[in-house]
Amino acid sequence: MPYDLREIAAISGMPGLYRLVRPANNGVLVETLDPQARRSVASARNKVSLLHEISIYTEDPDYTVPLTEVFDRIYQKHGQQLPVTNKSTDKELTGFLGDIIPDFDRQRVYLSDIKKLVSWYAAVSSRLPYQEAAAEDAGSTDELSTGGAVPTQSTEADDAAGSPEAATEDKPKRKSKKAE
Repeated sequence: MPYDLREIAAISGMPGLYRLVRPANNGVLVETLDPQARRSVASARNKVSLLHEISIYTEDPDYTVPLTEVFDRIYQKHGQQLPVTNKSTDKELTGFLGDIIPDFDRQRVYLSDIKKLVSWYAAVSSRLPYQEAAAEDAGSTDELSTGGAVPTQSTEADDAAGSPEAATEDKPKRKSKKAE
């Protein structure tokens, strides 16, 4: 993933993007992505949308393009300097997204979404380092992370030891006593 968007969020009722710092008693402690890096608490009532969970609709109803891939395509084509801003004309903005994702769904991706995408990319590219995707893909696996809550088991013997159903040894059955 070129930009690490796992800790970056857009929060309803709060302008801009935020980096999640840690949970707080009544919400989550966040830090702005601007140069001042101001910290505040996002209330539990606010909707927090993590950027790595956001995708762009395409004309294929079964396929969407994740925002991390969109940011990677933008970086590959334009680097950190975008040819458009969120104040550009409608035609320029749709043309920009059409260059990045030729088959984006023009019915479901609104102009406000494209403006948000442009401003988010500008904020992220100015504050986060770009990581080459090839270096990360070499060591990546597609397994889901449990954050250490569930230990990983690597061999069948470990699986059998950790699960009573997977044990291969037959346990002796108890004989039942019948009243005669």
